[in-house]
Amino acid sequence: MMGAGTAREGRVGSIHGKPPRPGERGLPKPELETAQVDREGLVGDYNRYRHERLHDDPDSALLILPGETLAELARDGWPVRPGDLGENLTLEGLPYAALHPGVTLAVGPELVVTVRRACTPCQYLAGLPYVGPARLAEFQRAVLGRRGWYARVDRPGRIHRGDPVRVLAGP
Repeated sequence: MMGAGTAREGRVGSIHGKPPRPGERGLPKPELETAQVDREGLVGDYNRYRHERLHDDPDSALLILPGETLAELARDGWPVRPGDLGENLTLEGLPYAALHPGVTLAVGPELVVTVRRACTPCQYLAGLPYVGPARLAEFQRAVLGRRGWYARVDRPGRIHRGDPVRVLAGP
């Protein structure tokens, strides 16, 4: 639940997507200036885990991460950059505590999404140059409980970096 003083507005700090490329993993995801989001997620983005393991579950259409999480990880000594954790949207101004299952967000003038569940750290994080196989378990522990949130797309729309993000409803 959101407590008193929890932010209810923020903005899109960055948008990330990556098409499937033979022989490449999906991390990190490069930054995009703008993107179309449909009910399946960010158009042109391919998430191997979401596709192969979750069978394109609509409750996992987008991965959202508060930018504060990246700052926390940096303070912990991990040089994580936006897009490294596979998120589609990096938000600014909305802390992790503002996001939890059942929270509905308006992103820009069109897109509406509902947070469905937390994302757990996976083995593909080993592909990040500062993690590698030797530090994977350590990094997975570092991001456990702060990897981001999967969301369902309730109303598709076009989004742009800098768009406002508002909490519309939530438990």
